[in-house]
Amino acid sequence: MFERPIPERHRFIFYLGHLEAFDWNMVCRNSFGMDSINADLDRLFAFGIDPTNGNLPDDKKSDWPSIPEIMRYNSSVRQIVDSCLTQVAFGSNARPYLTDGFIFNVAIEHRLMHAETLAYMLHSLPYAQKQSGPVPAFSGDAPPRPQRVHIPAGWATLGLERSQGTFGWDNEFQTDCVFVPEFQMDVYNVTNAQYLEFVRAGGYEDKAVWTDDAWNWIRSSGHQAPKFWKKDGERWWYRGMFAEIPLPAAAPVYVSHAEASAYARWAGQALPTEAQYHRAAFGSVEGPERQYPWGDEKPQPQHGNFDSRQWDPSRVDAHPAGRSAFGVANLMSNGWEWTSTVFGPFPGFQPFPFYPGYSADFFDGKHFVMKGASARTARHLLRRSFRNWFQPFYPHIYATFRCVQT
Repeated sequence: MFERPIPERHRFIFYLGHLEAFDWNMVCRNSFGMDSINADLDRLFAFGIDPTNGNLPDDKKSDWPSIPEIMRYNSSVRQIVDSCLTQVAFGSNARPYLTDGFIFNVAIEHRLMHAETLAYMLHSLPYAQKQSGPVPAFSGDAPPRPQRVHIPAGWATLGLERSQGTFGWDNEFQTDCVFVPEFQMDVYNVTNAQYLEFVRAGGYEDKAVWTDDAWNWIRSSGHQAPKFWKKDGERWWYRGMFAEIPLPAAAPVYVSHAEASAYARWAGQALPTEAQYHRAAFGSVEGPERQYPWGDEKPQPQHGNFDSRQWDPSRVDAHPAGRSAFGVANLMSNGWEWTSTVFGPFPGFQPFPFYPGYSADFFDGKHFVMKGASARTARHLLRRSFRNWFQPFYPHIYATFRCVQT
């Protein structure tokens, strides 16, 4: 509980109290106006972080409450939150943020997002500190032949309309209709095999394919390959959740935005914009845009690798039933997709009044939009308007990419 496998995140013990504290602050305090049962713990466990320099307080075990104390706090909060849930009428505006169960959706989705955060934190934990689990198997493991498809020009609708009454986070509103000129897009995410060519070609030694800030990060951090890889002699291995396996050539490579951008430059291509992603994922040759790449059917197992059914990625050509109208694979599956779009507001953006910094704190020109879903993303979050974001030098997440040409 006191390990910190990723320097940019808190120790595990923070997350033990964070979920309940968040629920208390959002539901009980903001919507029901309740007095705190433990104001110190409400503050201590209030919000997560995303520092760009990896610096967190130099805390010690003695700085934290005991685990039994946190568990008692969690139990008390849970009972009160559940009692609030039983006494509210979602169609009523008598209390703030309760229409259509809004604040409870905030609490639920926050919890689901942190389930994924904890997964990649656990992924970074030494194997000796984890129980054994499933080891991914890649039959044959020969990667598919790289393919590219033509995406015709058309409109892409980003975001949500408030008038629809659909739940979304503040950065998802309002809609932004963008005309997207024609372009070419990779059918598959860049595989480990393709990225290995970049590594062997000296990509991590070639300053020309990195931005100045990215090059400084590469040199200072000592990165010579993706974080999820390990080299033993002349062989490369994939660091799975529960075991190392020979590098699966057909699996998507997981990298930071800086690494994805460097590969794209090396290949003479580019990362897609958020609008290009939307056009390829939800557009169609004729007719209206789709709710999901495969159509309007709710997400099912045949559509992709998501909803925590697996700990590790599958092949990039798995789940053909999940392809978009243009034939692009795994656009909401197997790994978040980096875009070249800097994270920012849509026209008509309004911050959550109870959480004004949720998105706005990251409209700083230093974070990039990710779309899609990873193997650990809850099915509930697979809506086309959902936006994820991270700074470019964060290599710990389940994020992959594909390239485009205009």
